[in-house]
This record gives sequence, C-alpha cells and structure tokens, in this order.
Amino acid sequence: MNSRFLIVLTALAAATTLAACGPDSSKAAADAKKAAAEAADKAKEAATKAADATKEAAKEATDATKEAAAKAADATKDAATKATDATKDAMKSSETPKNAAAPAPAPAPAEAPKK
Repeated sequence: MNSRFLIVLTALAAATTLAACGPDSSKAAADAKKAAAEAADKAKEAATKAADATKEAAKEATDATKEAAAKAADATKDAATKATDATKDAMKSSETPKNAAAPAPAPAPAEAPKK
C-alpha cells in the first residue's frame, strides 16, 4: 500500500512538472487529478479489504479459543471424575470388613522397678 502511494505521488509530481512546463498544461493537470483520484479509490478499497481480513482473522481466533476452552473444560471434568473414583476406591480398601476380627489391644507398657 505504501509503494502504491509513492508511485501516485511520483506520478503526480511528474504530471505537475510537465503541466507547468508544457503546452498542454491544463490536460496534464486534469490527468494528474484523475490519477490521484483513482489512486485514492484504490487505497480506500485496499484499506477496506484489510479491515475485512482483520475481522475474519479475529473471528477465527475467537472460535479457536472457544473450542480450546471447551476441550480444557472437558479434560478437567474427566480428571476430576477420575480423581473422585480413585478416592472412593482408596476409601473402600482402607475400611475394615465387618466380619474381620478386631485387632487385639496393645499390651500396657511395663513399669520400671521402683527403687
């Protein structure tokens, strides 16, 4: 876009120089105005296309972010479910069965002889 702008300015400068020095000065000035107007229209069109492309890229990025967030939420949910299941299994294995014999009480510590 900058190179087009520089080309238009160069053409405008050349046309202005020729217009000031040549016999067809009014025709050259009209041609320069026409070229400048066309260049401005093309620059405006290019800016519009760039803005549209930016909007589309932002939309695609937003969609990708939403998808990634949904996948992360699903993975977190799965991990929480697995952790809950593992905790339940650990709790079941640490419980003593009801028909198992109770452990014998620990013997009392022996007292030291008195002097």
